[in-house]
Amino acid sequence: MLISYLKLAVKVLLRRKLFTAVSLFGISFTLVVLTVVVAMLDHMITPMAPETRIERTLALYQIQLFGPDGRRGRTESGYALVDRYLRDLPGVERLSLVSSRREVSAYAPGGPIICTVRRTDADYWKILDFAFLEGGPFTADDVRNASLVAVISEATRRRFFGDGLASGATIDTDGRRFRVVGVVPNVSQLRPLASGDIWVPHTTEKAEDYRTNIRAGGYWGLFLAHSRADFPRIQEEMLSRLRAVPVAAETQRRFDRIAAYAETPTQTVARVYGGPLFDLRRVEGPPNLRHFFGVLGGLALLFMLLPTVNLVNLNVSRILERASEIGVRKAFGATRRTLVGQFVVENVVLTLVGGLLGLLIAQGVLAAITSSGLIPYAEFRLNWRVFLWGLAIAVFFGLLSGVYPAWRMSRLNPVEALKGGVR
Repeated sequence: MLISYLKLAVKVLLRRKLFTAVSLFGISFTLVVLTVVVAMLDHMITPMAPETRIERTLALYQIQLFGPDGRRGRTESGYALVDRYLRDLPGVERLSLVSSRREVSAYAPGGPIICTVRRTDADYWKILDFAFLEGGPFTADDVRNASLVAVISEATRRRFFGDGLASGATIDTDGRRFRVVGVVPNVSQLRPLASGDIWVPHTTEKAEDYRTNIRAGGYWGLFLAHSRADFPRIQEEMLSRLRAVPVAAETQRRFDRIAAYAETPTQTVARVYGGPLFDLRRVEGPPNLRHFFGVLGGLALLFMLLPTVNLVNLNVSRILERASEIGVRKAFGATRRTLVGQFVVENVVLTLVGGLLGLLIAQGVLAAITSSGLIPYAEFRLNWRVFLWGLAIAVFFGLLSGVYPAWRMSRLNPVEALKGGVR
């Protein structure tokens, strides 16, 4: 029975090429957009080298300021805030301080170039799991002695040394000469904690005042918890300790209270890309992920409903054009269940073909985005999870847009159907 349905479905779809082409376009276009968005989101929040422990990682990027008159503000955290107040938090296995990416001038054999430099400590290399292509990370002794050593990315090695080795060589950047001790693979800029061109010890800062900055210092706290279950305890202790921070002296008494929330990578994505929904100037605390994904799911559902409604209309028209066929089959004893099954199978076949076509196009789009360099070092690809979600959405399309037309078709009176009408 199913084989007969499939053969008939193929013949019907090939017979009405215009209907088939319009339907395939609606399905494939919708799936391309959804699949590309999901693949990009997947690229930002799933564990991948060097963020292989992402499920146990928290990061503190910003602090929130509160004034006695209800004034609110936000700014980047400073080195002193994390170093003085947030060390040895219960539940934290390791803590690293890492600066945001800063553009500096460097001098390569081909002339001056702009690179991004990060300053950090030795624990940074123990929290993140970089696979070194050459050498290794700088050590705690290098940080303590303010050694002029650097770890560089694969792309930076190519810019300075071409196809040659970099370990032991020197690079001139930020007005100093650093000795390269290690080379790591390129990391997508959509990974804010791990991406960069050059990493050096934070003690090589030219000025010492960064050590006293509580706010607006451009240093982030990177926390590796023992387990995800420790996150609430870490957040609670963090807020408790921050009540002792003398923020009023730093802000000319405009603010008298400070709060900071370490975020999971998913919460960071929600804050950065869902800014209008999670404005930290108005909302205290990290983004609500249920709200964030609820909004995304609602938007995706609305986006899916548009082609679905269009497919329903097309299917109704296509089915009613076959009224005479339906009348003949009902006159010869075809049951309502048999007719509904046939048309649902036709629609599922159509949506699966559109889904596979959409996934192939999405793969091409992701490959084009990757090769374009619009997002440096990002590599977007369809994994099996995204692929299966795409197929599930395609089947959902088929059922949603096929059930109602099939049900309406099955209710046609045989006599009226043979006349080309509806009951």
